[in-house]
Amino acid sequence: MNLIHSIRHYFERHGYHVSSRLADRLGMRAKNVRLFFIYFSFFTIGLSFGFYLTIAFLLKLKDMVYTKRSSVFDL
Repeated sequence: MNLIHSIRHYFERHGYHVSSRLADRLGMRAKNVRLFFIYFSFFTIGLSFGFYLTIAFLLKLKDMVYTKRSSVFDL
């Protein structure tokens, strides 16, 4: 059981925060978005996991492109 908790802690700490960012955008709780991904993955036999990773990649790419620079010389 300790191994499961350490794996869960690792993913919560180093996750992509897709659910929380999507929930903030939609004005919902992150818990409901996570439940949607879980239920949707059962119905689509894991396709939502690929959808989740695609969103995570796009959010990471958006963060890299739209980072706020403090100075003009940071270009």
